[in-house]
Amino acid sequence: MQTSEISNNRKWLMAIIAVSVLARVAVAFYLGDRVVDLPGTFDQLSYDMLAQRVLGGFGFTVAKDWWPLTPAGAPTAHWSYLYTLYLTGVYAVFGYHPLVARVIQAVTVGILMPWLTFRLGKRHFGATVGLVAAAISAGYIYFIYYAATLMTEMFYITAILWSFDIAEQLAAGERHRFLWAQLGIALGIAVLLRQLFLLVIPFLSLWLLWRFYHRERHFGAVWRAFGGLVVAGIIVIAMIAPWTARNYRVFHRFVLLNTNAGFAFYWGNHPIHGYNFISILPADGPSYQQLIPKELRHLDEAALDSALLGRALVIIKNDPVRYVILSLSRTKDYFEFLPSGKSGLLSNVSRVLSFGLMLPFMLAGLVISLRRRDWHRHDWLYAFMLLYTGIHLLSWALIRYRLPVDAILIIFAALAITRLGQWITSRQQSIHATIL
Repeated sequence: MQTSEISNNRKWLMAIIAVSVLARVAVAFYLGDRVVDLPGTFDQLSYDMLAQRVLGGFGFTVAKDWWPLTPAGAPTAHWSYLYTLYLTGVYAVFGYHPLVARVIQAVTVGILMPWLTFRLGKRHFGATVGLVAAAISAGYIYFIYYAATLMTEMFYITAILWSFDIAEQLAAGERHRFLWAQLGIALGIAVLLRQLFLLVIPFLSLWLLWRFYHRERHFGAVWRAFGGLVVAGIIVIAMIAPWTARNYRVFHRFVLLNTNAGFAFYWGNHPIHGYNFISILPADGPSYQQLIPKELRHLDEAALDSALLGRALVIIKNDPVRYVILSLSRTKDYFEFLPSGKSGLLSNVSRVLSFGLMLPFMLAGLVISLRRRDWHRHDWLYAFMLLYTGIHLLSWALIRYRLPVDAILIIFAALAITRLGQWITSRQQSIHATIL
């Protein structure tokens, strides 16, 4: 690539990042210096409350009877420790100003997400696709909205993109110092923001081992990769271990990180769904807490989480056919892209003008990539999207749980848009030549 082209790409990327930051900061100021329940953002009430509790010297405890079924003053491990500490740190330095936390978050992810998206897009399909992907990421309404809410979503997706960028550098044979350590830190941050990512790490590790073998065709390369993965794994374990120790101290049982898998898996497979998943229970029906068996409600949060996981497995064992059909029914909630009467104006507009608008290009880009001779170069991106989607279809499906997949699909949308632009340019040149 010529120096002038590199300089031009850099200028475009800087402009895209500037727009990304401005859009997210604008929404942060619109949401303001208070924390209220907006569509899809209940979690920010919990993080705000927990940060104030930690800052007040009460530790990770709830101020009043709280979600999921934790009594006032009791310890909780339901929420991300890392994100709670982020808010606590901001409140400690700047006072209780949620707006400051929103702006810091908006600026951080506003810079990093388009930049990392560009790096991934460029590596897979070239600089032009990388720039288009960065531009889509900058203007994606879901990303703009959640970047300004006090929730884990955008930090989490940024950590995923960072870990993939590092992993692909390693798979390509790059040997920068401390690259494996960087991978461990990126993976650890992703896990501390959303423990679900623990399920992805073994598959990413296997992919790296395979890529090292495929590149050099001998098992010495596999051993080198294994050694690097051990380094990364030790870092991830070191980042999780303090919270495992804390959980054992307060709950008197082993809880690796968070107490939410059992609740989600139980509620997601409860017989109330029948054969058709209900993403959010209607207000005129039983609440999620009421679905919990009365004989279990005296348990603390950790014990209840474990007990509900056991109940969910029994439900599935007793009717595996229903579980399969119910899991398939979650597809409609996970990939929802049309306006819905159940949603408000903000939710419908965000859905249609982000995922709904990009979905045709995402699908077209996937088809184009699979028809390329080098389609296997993108195997991890395909694998991640299938794996992450499968995890949620088997457990609980909400639109915001799909956003990490959107972040990858955007790269394929950029490929389709770039090809369309090239075709239009070619047609215009052909018509112009014919006229002349």
